Amino acid sequence: MPLYTTADQLYACIGTLFNRVLEESPDVEQAILASGLVIHMRCTAPTAEFTLNGRRSPVQTSYGSSPLRPDLDVELAADTLHRILMDELSTQKAAASKLLKVKGPVWKISTLADLLTQGQAFYRQVLREHGLAP
Repeated sequence: MPLYTTADQLYACIGTLFNRVLEESPDVEQAILASGLVIHMRCTAPTAEFTLNGRRSPVQTSYGSSPLRPDLDVELAADTLHRILMDELSTQKAAASKLLKVKGPVWKISTLADLLTQGQAFYRQVLREHGLAP
């Protein structure tokens, strides 16, 4: 059974996580800003969209569809995102096994990978805060 049963749950948890990482890890925010990327993540099961705008300081996050044209467009199942954030699956292995699909310059996925790796430190706490701790 999937951890996230609704898009609202996914938005709440990942929104909290991204905000916490950007607040607590200025090096991650600086890396996103230095890249100048607009990163769009599209999750399935449940369907949700996240956009990180590295063209403005501070990094802006938006939830739902965005009018911004992404430099890096990533698609993955919410369960795959969960496994990456639980450190059960690396972004490289997810991409190699096509669980994570990337459109755009694949070598720039390291910016997203840094965000997700740093998010691992906060993810379990975020799940507890939202009543979803496994």
